[in-house]
Amino acid sequence: MGERVDENAVGAYWREYLETLPPGSPVREERYEAEPFGDGPELADELGALILAGKKTATCSALWEWEAEGETPVRPGEKSVVLDGGGNPLCIIETTEVAIRRFDEVDGRFAREEGEGDLSLEYWRGAHRRFFGRTLPTIGRTFAEDMPLVCERFRVIYK
Repeated sequence: MGERVDENAVGAYWREYLETLPPGSPVREERYEAEPFGDGPELADELGALILAGKKTATCSALWEWEAEGETPVRPGEKSVVLDGGGNPLCIIETTEVAIRRFDEVDGRFAREEGEGDLSLEYWRGAHRRFFGRTLPTIGRTFAEDMPLVCERFRVIYK
């Protein structure tokens, strides 16, 4: 997104979360990611607000982006600090479920759980066609109805 992330603020936020856990919790040894949702500050703020409100409990990303970055897709149990459009921590989420699905196989339930727009599958498809139309060219790809998505469900564990 190009925004500067205050690593000290993110680290302090993570430590605040850890202080809520029992002394021997194995989570204290876990790693975490810190990133905004979306592809720009406005979308990060909008999606972050939906997460904080409990309306957004799912998200997806293009498997091709993970592959282009040489990364393994997110797995259940992993934690992420969700950042706003200014790079500030909003909350911490834990991934509860991950499935690889084609874009055209995403159903209405998942679209509702993404919490965006009018919650319909039609809205979800249009918004995500536009999103992937913006983001995939940066890795030399173009949107396709059968493209593989990493479909993730999560829960807020700290805010």
